[in-house]
Amino acid sequence: MPKQTKLITLSLLSGILMGLAIAPVSAWYFAWITLAPLWLFIRQLKSLKSIIIIALAWGIGYHGLALFWITGVHPMTWMGVPWLASLLVAIFCWIFITLWGAGLVVTWSILFHTFTKRIEKQSIHSSLICILLGVALWCGLETLWSFTPLWWSAIAYTQSPHNLVVLQLGKLSGVNTVAALIITVNGLVAEALLVWRNQVDSKNKLLLIISPVIVFFLGHLSGYYLYQIPLEQDNLSPLKVGIIQGNISNEIKLFSEGGRKAIAGYTSGYQRLARQGVDVVLTPETALPFYWSDIVADSSFYQAVIQEKVPAWVGAHGKEGNSFTNSLFTLTGEGKTYSRYDKYKLVPLGEYIPFESIIGNFIARLSPLEAHLAAGKANQIFETPFGRAIVAICYESAFPYHFLRQAQAGGEFIITASNNAHYSTTMPPQHHAHDVMRAIESDRWAARATNTGYSAIVDPHGKTRWISDINQYAIHAHTIYRRQSKTLYVRWGDWLTPTLLLLSAILKIIGSPKEVMIILSITNALISRENQTMR
Repeated sequence: MPKQTKLITLSLLSGILMGLAIAPVSAWYFAWITLAPLWLFIRQLKSLKSIIIIALAWGIGYHGLALFWITGVHPMTWMGVPWLASLLVAIFCWIFITLWGAGLVVTWSILFHTFTKRIEKQSIHSSLICILLGVALWCGLETLWSFTPLWWSAIAYTQSPHNLVVLQLGKLSGVNTVAALIITVNGLVAEALLVWRNQVDSKNKLLLIISPVIVFFLGHLSGYYLYQIPLEQDNLSPLKVGIIQGNISNEIKLFSEGGRKAIAGYTSGYQRLARQGVDVVLTPETALPFYWSDIVADSSFYQAVIQEKVPAWVGAHGKEGNSFTNSLFTLTGEGKTYSRYDKYKLVPLGEYIPFESIIGNFIARLSPLEAHLAAGKANQIFETPFGRAIVAICYESAFPYHFLRQAQAGGEFIITASNNAHYSTTMPPQHHAHDVMRAIESDRWAARATNTGYSAIVDPHGKTRWISDINQYAIHAHTIYRRQSKTLYVRWGDWLTPTLLLLSAILKIIGSPKEVMIILSITNALISRENQTMR
């Protein structure tokens, strides 16, 4: 086998192993070693073209496997899409978002190679500089990618929901704290191999070789310390939440049969939970697939609320001019609409078409669907009769800053409403993994209601107190608590990534001024975009 073909194969396989770290396989331990081969290849190869190809292979292996659930949208014949066109849409979506994720890996590889290619002498000092550069660039690029319309498979969520100890580090500086530790350990493994292979004579050689184990252990020890902090000391007033999982398939949801089943199932579930003494009932995204004005005008669900007098958070459609919104409404026990949240982060290629001027015509040829939905405002605050909440609808769970902004604004607990029935059963565990990380980062209790599975209650340590089965109708009552504690992350946001980038820029001052400008540009873009989002 030619050398380059061998390297491409190894890179692809290591990317696939990284993909297996993600739920539902959740082999999280793979994440700590499977970036090391790509790192090693970048440090050894001279050809930028070869590096791009190898990085693309790793990115396709990781993101392609992690995002394969998107193909579960096929078949869409129930929506009037021909079988072949449905297959083409599913394949196109999978390839597009896979390549978008792989683009991050390629960009990182190009920059990392560019910044380290002048470091010819192999030494402990040079290895540490390379690790700082590699970690800073990865965290910076992941942050920038998370501000785009397409984002899902952050490297840190390879650890969720099973490695809760290390996920506690998210309380310090968000998701990139975990990412930085993962990249550091992988970088140390690769640099140790280089030092060993090149037979570098140094009294610190042994220390570098065992350093991946030391850093891995210290990172987990720090997380364990945070994990041991009792929840009770910050818990405020309890809130007994009832969750309804309607389990209405998309094949019937948007038609009269689905509408009738939704009204019947959610009305019955609401009544049963109300009689169990819950304080409020939470339903999934678009649980009642109607306009809100029609629901409160005359529906059995609305009449049940009037009778039982227990508030509810209801997923339904709102009106916004000539468009409609994907919304969550607070309905009081007196039948008043208390508050409304409109989904801000819409699903690309599902609820709208990103880069429509480029790919819109292509999608239109494949599918007769109208992928347009009005997005909510970025700075919404969701008030409830029980205090201010942090709220997210479905896809928004993948965007940490969406939760951070609301936590900084005084959100005391998290509620998420989702409908993952569009995709394969691989997707709900990954969605749950995101919500686990958001609960940890913000140090808040979370209640999540989904349509077809993995509705859950998650505590501020990320421990899942209850989770529903897939494709089952379910109701459940559980107590969560309001909290006003502020983690370092909630206070300062992601302070780690700009710090790493600035340290990298300082170290590169002795190198190319152009490289320093690239690092500073990434830092400036990151800070500016985060400040804009927080407003």
